[in-house]
Amino acid sequence: MQTQGIDRTVDTAIVLAGGLGTRLRAAVPDLPKPMAPVAGRPFLEHLLDYWIDQGIRHFILSVGYKADIIQERFGAAYRQASIDYAVEETPRGTGGGLLLASSRLKDRTRPFLVVNGDTFFAVSLDALAEAHRTHAADWTFALFRTRERGRYLGMALAEDGCIHSLGAGVAEGERLANGGVYLVSPVALERSAAGLETGAAVSLENGLLPALMARGGRLFGLPCEGSFIDIGVPDDYRRAGELFTDSD
Repeated sequence: MQTQGIDRTVDTAIVLAGGLGTRLRAAVPDLPKPMAPVAGRPFLEHLLDYWIDQGIRHFILSVGYKADIIQERFGAAYRQASIDYAVEETPRGTGGGLLLASSRLKDRTRPFLVVNGDTFFAVSLDALAEAHRTHAADWTFALFRTRERGRYLGMALAEDGCIHSLGAGVAEGERLANGGVYLVSPVALERSAAGLETGAAVSLENGLLPALMARGGRLFGLPCEGSFIDIGVPDDYRRAGELFTDSD
């Protein structure tokens, strides 16, 4: 994959890889969900490869359940990217895991990428960074189109891409939904966590994001047409192998 023209000011990514993966446990009983084998390799490896090819050079892995398996596989570096770990001793939820991982950021003046460790979304980092800059956004979401009811956080956009509603259209037909790929400004993340007890468990979608909106945060969405897969349930996990086999 060509990396020319990618915005090198975004070179750090936090990967949320600490979930219990209970829905996938029947198919992958002995591994943390991001380490589930897909096309002969751990899913997380495919994820890191994609973002390294887009210019990411530092990963912070937010880990919890069976964290040692992930740490032993990747160590302190993978390909040309360095890796740090934020280990949850007790479950903190997606928001709490993100807050813990963000404490490992080396530069708190530049936006950083956040991706879910159990989803793959083929998003251009260059396009996401451009949208983030253009809108002077606090938080920019890569969005995909879905008809599936109740599973993904829908988002209602104004004409300029500003998000004015979270959870929109959950029970409706086709809608734009959160694809689990974000660009986040560190100061905005700090603002969303204002008033929270240090180390508290908190949801990203139901806690931090609504709090940021209530405090006037600038949330924008970028509709993207790239391939999307969520390995969180067995049927989609089985489909993931086809995606990565086709892309090899």
